[in-house]
Amino acid sequence: MKTQVAIIGGGPSGLLLSQLLHTRGIESIVLERKTKDYVLSRIRAGVLEQGLVRLLEEAGCAERLHAEGYVHDGTLVSYGDEMFRVDFTEHTGTPVIVYGQTEVTRDLYAAREAAGGIIEYEVEDVVINNADSDAPYITYTVGGEPRRVDCDFVAGCDGFHGISRQTIPLDVRREYEKVYPFGWLGILSETPPVNHELIYANSTRGFALCSMRNENLSRYYIQCSLSDKPEDWTDEAFWQELKRRIPADQAAKLVTGPSIEKSIAPLRSFVTEPMRYGNLFLCGDAAHIVPPTGAKGLNTAASDVHYLYNGLRAFYETGSREGIDSYSEKALKRVWKAERFSWWFSSLMHRYPHQSEFDLKMQIADLEFLRSNKAAQQAMAENYVGLPY
Repeated sequence: MKTQVAIIGGGPSGLLLSQLLHTRGIESIVLERKTKDYVLSRIRAGVLEQGLVRLLEEAGCAERLHAEGYVHDGTLVSYGDEMFRVDFTEHTGTPVIVYGQTEVTRDLYAAREAAGGIIEYEVEDVVINNADSDAPYITYTVGGEPRRVDCDFVAGCDGFHGISRQTIPLDVRREYEKVYPFGWLGILSETPPVNHELIYANSTRGFALCSMRNENLSRYYIQCSLSDKPEDWTDEAFWQELKRRIPADQAAKLVTGPSIEKSIAPLRSFVTEPMRYGNLFLCGDAAHIVPPTGAKGLNTAASDVHYLYNGLRAFYETGSREGIDSYSEKALKRVWKAERFSWWFSSLMHRYPHQSEFDLKMQIADLEFLRSNKAAQQAMAENYVGLPY
């Protein structure tokens, strides 16, 4: 097979890039190592910046998002029984939209299928060849049958464990990483959210987050030990611990029920540089990971897609290479700002091993400063709703 852009990874970033290219008449093929059902079974965050919403609109995939998504004009931050609100629209004029990543992926799959887009599932033994040349190609197998795709460009949207990043030689690639000494235990329950806005809670017992997918589907998280396993936590134990970590008036309103999904996610900050090697471009988790505290994972992948899509569009429509040549530099500038925000917010809200009494006092002082200072709230709001592309 031959195509203009070969995309490795059939998650939201790969599908979004493919659909956007399609709107400009640029051909692509998506290679996914799992099944469609497996991809849609992954539970991820669902806070969308307006930049991502605009990309979905341009891709023709925002109808259900606008019909079913929840516009959030602010968020709640608590410490102990104290709670305050950061108003996004007051400080930035911009809200965020709560709409599950699974639903974004479902909408993108529907669009690619309606357009007759080529998506190969259950691909194995993927190798990117001649990435640093003008004639890259990808070899892989499906059901034991060898296949090959020749292309102009390769977009590596295959996540942290994919092969795209590993294709960049070690003498070219540099990686930066911070591993956090805790994880998030998350559950999904068919219960109404405790509040119509997200609650980020700093507690003496550890961090907690109250989120939602819709009016009858809630997503809750608590900070836990990296040695914990989901089966160590009964639903009852989770609900009791969550109630201890959020303000008493919110805990009293919490509606509990059986979990329909339970998992533990480790937290890390990770960036690889550069995000381009020849005609191979890295997007999303293939190049960077943020802790989920600031809801930046999918949104930062979307900004990568924005830069790459526009660079490829300019190349095919005008012959200009400026966009693709500057892709890595532009993407990384925004990535590092998102990394900073996610690191700061994580540091503010979690309990770390070996924190001294001084450290804890400074954490509370920082929270009280955020509560009382409009400039601090504006800075947080600008980062939360998403910095400009």
